[in-house]
Amino acid sequence: MKTLTRVTFNPEVMGGKPCIRGMRVTVGNIINLLASGRTKEEILNAFPYLEEDDIKEALTFAANRVEEFENPLITE
Repeated sequence: MKTLTRVTFNPEVMGGKPCIRGMRVTVGNIINLLASGRTKEEILNAFPYLEEDDIKEALTFAANRVEEFENPLITE
């Protein structure tokens, strides 16, 4: 898996949710905007401090999270 450098985690920013480059823009915000039909260009116009690579990395992060799963511990 590619190392992600633009997705950051900080308990002091947005409650520790994955954010873009330490800003108060969460990966979830970007994914929700894309899912609701917004284009990359619309997002970049609405958030001029974002870069196209931020959106790409948010998508990569979300795709990786969907593929993760947890195995429950079996204790007896």
